[in-house]
Order: sequence, then structure tokens, then C-alpha cells
Amino acid sequence: MTNFIQTEDLHNFLILNRNIFEEKLLSEAVNVRDKIKEIHLIGNINLLDNAHQLVLLVVDQREEEVRQFAKKEGIVWAKHAMTLSFKLEWIRAIRKTFWVFLHQFDLLSGKQVKDSAAFYTETSNYNELIDTFTNSFFISYSKYKDELIEKQRKLVNNLSVPIIPITPNVSILPLIGTIDTSRANVIEEKVLLEVGRLRIQTLIMDLSGIAEMDNEAIKLFLKLLDGITMMGSQLVITGLRPEIVRNMIKLDIEFGAKATTKASLQKALQDYL
Repeated sequence: MTNFIQTEDLHNFLILNRNIFEEKLLSEAVNVRDKIKEIHLIGNINLLDNAHQLVLLVVDQREEEVRQFAKKEGIVWAKHAMTLSFKLEWIRAIRKTFWVFLHQFDLLSGKQVKDSAAFYTETSNYNELIDTFTNSFFISYSKYKDELIEKQRKLVNNLSVPIIPITPNVSILPLIGTIDTSRANVIEEKVLLEVGRLRIQTLIMDLSGIAEMDNEAIKLFLKLLDGITMMGSQLVITGLRPEIVRNMIKLDIEFGAKATTKASLQKALQDYL
């Protein structure tokens, strides 16, 4: 590390010796070095520019700007699903390179021996801000990911309860897959909402695509039937599979007057259309 441009201000020292800073930084971040162009292409993130921006904010002790900067980066990394291990290595390299520059600045300034209390305060402040950036980045990253997962979950839930109007009075609800307690609750909420919104008089619920329904889901399903009939809608159930019927028998459950059953969706459509 030679040929530093000397200055009395650390902020300017980092700016004037940017090329040396980049060279040292890239030598520390071995795995990230070859990914810089790819990361820039994917997320429009210039890692070298951002590294300079971060160390300058740290030197100037601009805590709120460090937090906002980290929050923005966290969202971008989450949005483009970029590898977190690269970010961790990059932050570690920034910290290490920064300490090298801080040491060189002190040497060039003739500060070979520094008061221990002053040195401790200075390094603690710098370290704390770099840690603030790291923590804020990961909080922002995780929050964005959680919100994205929740949006996707709601989308999947809506798609998993596809109520299809056939006539102004008749609608079909074909259900497929496995119905557990969580999905049964989603189906209940969605169905009751749509029965009221569409003013469905007859709802044909086809269960021929249901592979499995656990005991608790069956009980919740029975409550759904109560809710539908309470709203004045006639319920027709088609395609009950033998294994689900056996579970209902074991639980001593029967539809009674709550619903009419048909062998198939085709048969129900013939009768109600």
C-alpha cells in the first residue's frame, strides 16, 4: 500500500485515495470480486460506489443516512434474490479495508501513538455505524421477503378458492389438492364472502379433486356448510371420495339438510342448469 495522497482530513483522504481503496477492497473480497458486474447487471447496484459512500457516511457519523442507505440496499437485494453470502463478505472486506486506511491516515498524519481513550471512542463509533448498516440491511431484506411471501400466500389462497359463476344464480367451486386446517379457514372466509358478494343462490362444490382432508378440516368444513345455509344459499356437494366419506362416518358426521350430494359435477350441472 504505497503512494497515498496525504491530507489532514480523513474524509478527503478516502476520496483522494479511492483507487487504492478499491484495489485493497477487491483483494479482500475474493468471492465477490468476480460477481461485481453480474450484481450491477441484475440489481443496478455498483458495489464499489456504494462501498465508498458507506465509509464516507461512517467517517462523517451520519447515522440516519447509514440506516436509510442500508434499508434501500436491503430491498434491492431481496427484490432480486441476490446471494446474502456475497453481501456478508463485502461488508467484512469494507470494514477491513477501512481499518487499513485509518491506520495509514494516522501514520501519514504523524499519529503513531494515539491516546487510548480517544482511539477507543473513535473506533467504537466507526464500528457501531458499520454494524448499524449491517443490521439495518438485514432487517430491511427480511421485511421485504416476509411481505413478498405474505402477498404470494394471499394470491395462492385466492387462486385455491376459485368460485366460478355459471349463471346469475348458480356458481361452482372446484377444490383440488389437500385441505388442512389452515386451508379450510381460508376456504371458509373466501366462500362466505363471495356468497354474500355474488348473492349466490346455489353453490355447487366439487370435491372430486380433493386428495386428503384431515379430521379437523372436516369439522371446519361442516361449519362452513352451516354458514352457507345461514346465508340462504343452497349447497350441492359433488365428487366425494370414498376415503373422505369413511373419515366422516368415523367422526359421526352427516350433512343432513345442509347440503345435497351428487355423484359427479356433470350430474349436478345437468340437474341445476
